[in-house]
Amino acid sequence: MFDNNDCNSSACGPVLEKNVHGGDVYNNNVMLDYSVNINPLGLPEGIKDALKAAAEIVDEYPDIDSRELTKKLAGKFGVKEDYIALGNGASEIFMSIVHALKPKRALVLAPSFYGYKYALEAVDAKIKYHYLKENEGFAPDDSLIDDISEDLDMIFLANPNNPTGKALEPLFLEKLVRTCNNKGVTVVLDECFVEFMKGDYTMIGKLEEFDNLIIVRAFTKLYCVPGVRLGYMFGSNLDYVNRIKRQLPEWNISVFAQKCGEACLLYERFEEMTADFVASEKEYLMKGLKKLGIKAFSSATNFILLYSDKDLYKLLLDKGILIRNCENFEGLKKGYFRIAVKSRGENEKFLKVLGECVEGN
Repeated sequence: MFDNNDCNSSACGPVLEKNVHGGDVYNNNVMLDYSVNINPLGLPEGIKDALKAAAEIVDEYPDIDSRELTKKLAGKFGVKEDYIALGNGASEIFMSIVHALKPKRALVLAPSFYGYKYALEAVDAKIKYHYLKENEGFAPDDSLIDDISEDLDMIFLANPNNPTGKALEPLFLEKLVRTCNNKGVTVVLDECFVEFMKGDYTMIGKLEEFDNLIIVRAFTKLYCVPGVRLGYMFGSNLDYVNRIKRQLPEWNISVFAQKCGEACLLYERFEEMTADFVASEKEYLMKGLKKLGIKAFSSATNFILLYSDKDLYKLLLDKGILIRNCENFEGLKKGYFRIAVKSRGENEKFLKVLGECVEGN
C-alpha cells in the first residue's frame, strides 16, 4: 500500500520547481560550471566536423526513422534495431514512456533525478518514494527490493544514481528487475552516467531475459554535446517500444543530432579513456575535499555529492564558480551540493577557490 510518503502533483505543490537542474549559466556570471556533469575530456574534433557538415543539409528533412543512426546503435550494443527508440534527449524519452504506458503508481528513489517525478506528474501518476539513508552513504539495499509491491506499475532507477553517484551492483540490480518482472512492474533504468564508471554495470545484456526492462541513455554526457539533445532507449518488449515511439513527435531527431550521433559511435575507445580519466581526477578531488574538511560521499561516476553547513553555492558563485545546490532534491536538505569531476587544471582552481571560501567564512 502507499503510505504518507506518496506524492502527486495536487498534494505536493507545483509541477515546476525553481532551479531543478544545473547549468544555469545564463542567469549567472560563471567562470567555471561545476553544476553539470559532462565529459571533462571535451568534445572530440570529429564530432565538431560532423556538426559542421550537417549544416550543408539543413534544407532537407531529416530521416524520420533515423535509420543510419539506429543501425549503428544496434551494431555497437548488439541489440535488434526494433528494440531502439530515439529521443530529443533522455528527457523526451522519459516523458514518452509515461504517456505510452500510463502508470498509475510508480516508485522513485529519493534522492534521485528530478526528471522522473516531472514525467510521472505529467500523467498524474501517484509517486511512492524509497528514501535512501545518509548513514549508509545513500547506497540502496534489500529494503528497496522489499518495497516492490504488486500495486506498482513502474519504477524509475538510475545506475549510477544522481546526485549520490552510487552504483547498483549487477547481481543486486538483476534481482531487483526479476522481482519487478514477477510482480508486473516495468523498470525504467537510466544509464546516462554508466559509461563514466569502470567495470561492466549495464543491463543491456539482460534485455532478452526481461521484457519489463527499458534502458534509457543519452549522448549528452559522454560525448559532451548537451546542446545537441540526443537520447535513446532499448527494450525487448516490442509492444512497449512501438507504443513509446507513437508518443514521440515526427522528425524529433534533427539532421544535426543524427550526424552527431553517427560520429560519436565511431569513437570506440572514448568510453574507456573517459572512465580512466574520471577515476583519476575524482580521486584527486576527493583527497582535496578531505583536506578542506568537506564531507564528500564516495561516487562511482563523474560527480560527487557534498555536505557543508556553509552556503557553498553562494560563496562559490560570488567567485564565478557554479555548483549544484541539491536542497530541492526529494530526500535531501539544505547543505547538500553536487560538483562535477573536471580536468586537473580546473579541479586545482576549484579546490583553491573552495579553500578560500571555507577558510574565510
